[in-house]
Amino acid sequence: MAKGSYDTNQILAWMGYFARTMETSPEKIKLLDICGKQKNVIPFVETHKRVLIFADEFHEDLFYEFWEAGFGEYDMWYGVGIGEEGQVKKVKIRDVINRKITAPTVIFILNENTRESYRIGMKNEMFSKGPIKYVGHEIRAVIMSMLGVDSQDTICLVDAESIAIEAAFIAGDGTIICVENDKGAKETMEDNVKQFGVHNVKIIPDLSQESMDSIPTPRLSFIVANKHLEEDIARLLKKNPKMQFVIYTLELNILSGIKELFSKYGIENMEVTQITVSKTDKNSIFVTQPSPWLITGEVL
Repeated sequence: MAKGSYDTNQILAWMGYFARTMETSPEKIKLLDICGKQKNVIPFVETHKRVLIFADEFHEDLFYEFWEAGFGEYDMWYGVGIGEEGQVKKVKIRDVINRKITAPTVIFILNENTRESYRIGMKNEMFSKGPIKYVGHEIRAVIMSMLGVDSQDTICLVDAESIAIEAAFIAGDGTIICVENDKGAKETMEDNVKQFGVHNVKIIPDLSQESMDSIPTPRLSFIVANKHLEEDIARLLKKNPKMQFVIYTLELNILSGIKELFSKYGIENMEVTQITVSKTDKNSIFVTQPSPWLITGEVL
């Protein structure tokens, strides 16, 4: 057992302690061990009513991060130390925002008003403002369905900022690789990572050999197509010869060349989906959003 961490017996003992204290079943308590690890704590707390967290000095500003995320009025119990003999204190998170975590600490957060649901198709107003023009949230929901991200997934996203945040929520034990070569887009992506508290996002400037050597191998790539599409595909296939692709484009000339491009690189099972969303404006007139094509394919 690494110094400062909790072993299985200690974790189970704390789980039992809080189950008895809260007079609830252990199955209703969600557990997260972040000792010495980068984990997406904020999204986890946002989507669970009862959360038991095991932390250490690796996350010394965690209480402040909770407050910054809007959890100030949440009830929290915390105890410093490994065993139950440590004194457990009940506080509002806002009361301890200046307290640093300097030793193994167990934290229980309760918020009965939390909706325990996965957020998909988040509204664009939730994201950081910047030079990025975000895709409509209804379209993003369809894209997320097509990506099929799992909890330990590694995917590469080229110029797909809002998709990256939603994917990061799901792939809590995986890695989301964001390719951002525009300075403004990169800064906005960094703002979003901080705002949503996702620690599994890795931002790289391009798909050069140097950048590709620094990342784990992605299973799938989502690319907002541009004039460098063929080059991007070739470099991604060099990293993973069995890569799966989802290509997003609004341009007919790019769409018309995809079949030949896929054939050249041995990408099979090509499918094309067009998404059209119309919504009423303040005058009750239907307005159609940009209707992208989504092209999927994979190397078998």
